[in-house]
Amino acid sequence: MFPLLKVDDVTHVIQLAVAPVFLLTGVGTIISVLTNRLSRIVDRVRVLEERLALCGTREETRDEARENAVRARTELELLSQRMRLIYFGMTAEVCCGLLVGVIIAIAFIDAFLTINLSRLIALLFVLAMLAFIGGLMMFLREIFLAVRSTRASMRY
Repeated sequence: MFPLLKVDDVTHVIQLAVAPVFLLTGVGTIISVLTNRLSRIVDRVRVLEERLALCGTREETRDEARENAVRARTELELLSQRMRLIYFGMTAEVCCGLLVGVIIAIAFIDAFLTINLSRLIALLFVLAMLAFIGGLMMFLREIFLAVRSTRASMRY
């Protein structure tokens, strides 16, 4: 069942497994950036919700209170979209990381067993890359929304 392996064979498998580990570093960095952006959005949502609760209680006219409430609700809707994009981006990046981990494990299993798992490894790598690309696309879309919301707030 287990073929006889030489040190050179194991070394070769380890060399092949190192490249996906670098990919995991990049995925981890993207997840960290997305997490930071999500926490900033959550903080902003809390501020806007407090502001909405206080609308009309301060010294302002009804028109000012209504305008402030509309502005806060509009921003909350945009923040909700951004949170959803970050959630999908993080999900895609975590799936990519999991797939890369499975690829590394299967590469070692393939080295120790007599079965050929190279097609499975290739398929999983393609899926990992699609998840990685999908996560980056969600990240880019979230950035576009963030810039749009900043431009909108500058108009006020």
